[in-house]
Amino acid sequence: MGSVFRAGLGEVIQVTNRGFTVRVISALGISFLSTFPAFAGPPVALNSAVFVERSNAQSRVLQPATRLAPGDRVVTILTWRRAVSDSQFTLSNPLPRSLYYQGSADGDEEVSVDGGKSWGRIGSLRFNERLATPEDVTHIRWRIISSQASGKIAYSAIVR
Repeated sequence: MGSVFRAGLGEVIQVTNRGFTVRVISALGISFLSTFPAFAGPPVALNSAVFVERSNAQSRVLQPATRLAPGDRVVTILTWRRAVSDSQFTLSNPLPRSLYYQGSADGDEEVSVDGGKSWGRIGSLRFNERLATPEDVTHIRWRIISSQASGKIAYSAIVR
């Protein structure tokens, strides 16, 4: 059985599994499902859901992101599941230029400010002779080393 990856709502997802990298691209509002051969390593299923945060005086609510405007806070939730729990993999997500990064719910992410060439944490990376800021982030990645069979990762960004 091959690995199955899913991406939705304009996400570009890259999964590296034991040296094998897969990029999945989908258009805004259209889900994309692709199956890859078994030689790619243990099967990993990935689903991406994008929400926009709406708030009023009483509450904050996440709604599916069907239409975005400058200043909207976007929350992306990546859900992964794998059949073999003893494997490691890396989840890498290019951030669309129309968004600037805010942060990840777990804080274990690494970011890139140069298109994925180098990785580190905000506060240690440099961009144009200065310390990089969240607005400079071009890619986000997580190293999944847990023995859990599934998990979720959430991060937020602001529409420019």
